[in-house]
Amino acid sequence: MTQRRIPAVYMRGGSSKGVFFLDKDLPPAGQERDAVLLRVIGSPDVYGKQIDGMGGATSSTSKVVIIGKSSREDCDVDYLFGAPAIETPVIDWSGNCGNLSSAVGPYAISEGLVDAPRDGIAVVRIWQANIQKRIIAHVPMRNGEVQEEGDFVLDGVAFPAAEIVLEFLKPGGSDGSILPTGNAVDELNIPGIGIMPVTLLNAGNPTIFLAADRVGLKGTETQDQVNGDAELLARCETIRAHCTVAMGLAATPEEATRLRPHTPKLCFVARPQSYQAAGGKFVEPGDIDVIARILSMGKLHHAITGTGAVAVAVAAALDGTLVNRIVGDIGDRQVRMGHTAGSVAVGAKTVLEEGGWSVDKAVMSRSARRLMEGWVRVPELL
Repeated sequence: MTQRRIPAVYMRGGSSKGVFFLDKDLPPAGQERDAVLLRVIGSPDVYGKQIDGMGGATSSTSKVVIIGKSSREDCDVDYLFGAPAIETPVIDWSGNCGNLSSAVGPYAISEGLVDAPRDGIAVVRIWQANIQKRIIAHVPMRNGEVQEEGDFVLDGVAFPAAEIVLEFLKPGGSDGSILPTGNAVDELNIPGIGIMPVTLLNAGNPTIFLAADRVGLKGTETQDQVNGDAELLARCETIRAHCTVAMGLAATPEEATRLRPHTPKLCFVARPQSYQAAGGKFVEPGDIDVIARILSMGKLHHAITGTGAVAVAVAAALDGTLVNRIVGDIGDRQVRMGHTAGSVAVGAKTVLEEGGWSVDKAVMSRSARRLMEGWVRVPELL
């Protein structure tokens, strides 16, 4: 059987990996495109391993990206992100991947979609099509090529690389709202669980914050401890699904679980404590403002999602949220958050306007690297 060859690039962006495509090389949006991309990534896989595809069987490595030239005057490229489920035939197109956002600029430059200086910093204006927001990437250039090597260290990534600064412009909800219910904290009655105080936030991606101790955690647990507790993960999905309905993002909890596994994210927060992160690094209370642990696609993330870090920074700046109650007033400096693999700092500028809170932008640093380029193959029967 002849297989279809599709030009593709396998890239790391931040602490994620994904398969990147030019939009012209794929079918238009719809069932055929989703079927092709699921087969590329190796889903659905009843064994949960994605052995027969490019996916890595985790939420951080089961990702696809589609890039094309933008028709918008204020952007250079359009960026569409898909999160294929591992065991079910679903691609969630509802949100962005903040980590892979750092690879969009380098990919666009290398593919000739964007002009860049021979040396210095290339500014790539990105339209994030999933959430209808703008991102500005500052990509270092050297001798006419994207500079990938450097000394920037990102916890959760084994090797240092060149720093890419990302500005997420107006990252609040698509209607401008940050707090979809209008409340800094909502007390929701979750069936089978009880009253749960949560902060529901639209920034980066829709995010649900809850105190770690409300689900019996300290916030310092390892990835294996959380992901090995099936009962805990089931409870967390129940909470996430009901909060999704409360945010107006799904009609029923069942729909949220079935069709929106990628967003909203669920984030546990806790006061600073000392703990040993993945990879052996020790995080001390004085090094961070808050502990934040993100569940992504039903499992604890091995570091922290980029959009999750943006959401934490925004929540920290809003009076009365569960994050703000922990960090207090930190002024204009970046929020230092402890995550599964170490720590990261992200800044967000919020302002109170007549219609409520808004966010001008959130800024964070990541790195990216082109891992492989060529073609992916999928059976022609698709």
